[in-house]
This record gives sequence, C-alpha cells and structure tokens, in this order.
Amino acid sequence: QVQLVESGGGLVQTGGSLRLSCAASGRTFSSHAMGWFRQAPGKEREFVAAINYSGGSTYYADSVKGRFTISRDNAKNTVYLQMNSLKPEDTTVYYCAPCWLPSGGSSWLPFGSWGQGTQVTVSS
Repeated sequence: QVQLVESGGGLVQTGGSLRLSCAASGRTFSSHAMGWFRQAPGKEREFVAAINYSGGSTYYADSVKGRFTISRDNAKNTVYLQMNSLKPEDTTVYYCAPCWLPSGGSSWLPFGSWGQGTQVTVSS
C-alpha cells in the first residue's frame, strides 16, 4: 500500500506560484497514475490534475488548465504540482492519491489511502 506525504503549501498573493510535492512510499508508486485533488470544507472533493504511470501523459481540470503543471519523478517516488497564476478560488487543501479514469469518464477518481494534505491559501 502506498503511503503519501504532501508538502509545499502556503500563503501567496493572487498571481503567485507554489510547487506542491507528494512523496510516496511503497514499491508500487511507478505502477499507478497519480493525481492531485482538492477539497474545501463542506464541499465535495475536486479533481485537479493527473499523470499516467510513466509521466508521458497529463490531464487537467478545466479550472486549472494552462496554470498548473503536474509532473512525477519515479526514481524519487514523488509527484509534483506546479501552480502558477494562483487565484483566491484555488484556496483549499490539496491531496495527492493514486487514481484511475473510469471508462468513458472525464474526471479521474482517487483510490487507496490519502495523505494529510497541504493547505494552499491565495490572498486577494
């Protein structure tokens, strides 16, 4: 089972940047697509970005396309989320997780365990 530790969150002004990291333990990290998700209090979990097992394909929610970039380093068992041009509506807790894309679906779904998340706050 993969264990996950997210880091890199913080407080930035509108238009600023942050780079989130997700360090995974376990030998199966490179076998799974990985995704970033976010969830605000009282709201449903939202897909942000996903990357396939090799890093050759990436997928984004429309709300972050062109601003966020997901990447991975399988040698380091780490997945990253570079967030540029941040907006106040990006404020929430971000989580990474292994994920999969249902047949015919457009939004990736997480599975397995979650980390503690990392808080991102964008001030206006």
